[in-house]
Amino acid sequence: MNKAFTREPDPDGREHCPRCGSVGTAVSKTTLDWHVHEQSRSGLGDSASFCDFARCDVVYFDQFDRTVTVNELQSSVYPKDPAAPICACFGFSLEDVEADVEQGTPVRIRELLEKSKSSDARCLTLAADGRCCVREVQRLYMKGTADRGY
Repeated sequence: MNKAFTREPDPDGREHCPRCGSVGTAVSKTTLDWHVHEQSRSGLGDSASFCDFARCDVVYFDQFDRTVTVNELQSSVYPKDPAAPICACFGFSLEDVEADVEQGTPVRIRELLEKSKSSDARCLTLAADGRCCVREVQRLYMKGTADRGY
């Protein structure tokens, strides 16, 4: 069909990564200041969105399609680097999730849940998406147990 006869989707307020098209998660100036090298930081305003698609090299982007890639970060972040901690606050990793799946009980995840409720949790600053990791950790655990047939 000719593109002249197709309708563009109505904007819904969500930002999409200009590289992969994934819906971004809004992040604050605090998150950006912590993760992005100073010289790259000036290219974005006070707010941007996080692209959580692991295979996309764009980490942050704004409504003007300005981007920050993995090479412009202070340190590696999950899921862009699977070896990076899922929880930047407490160093909880994919290996910890896999160990809980292997043991058949979420002991480490429960400990992380308790820690996430403490004042030591600084998700807004330390997490690449500015959000608590517990939801992602639980998702990974459930996927791991389903993959193993538990």
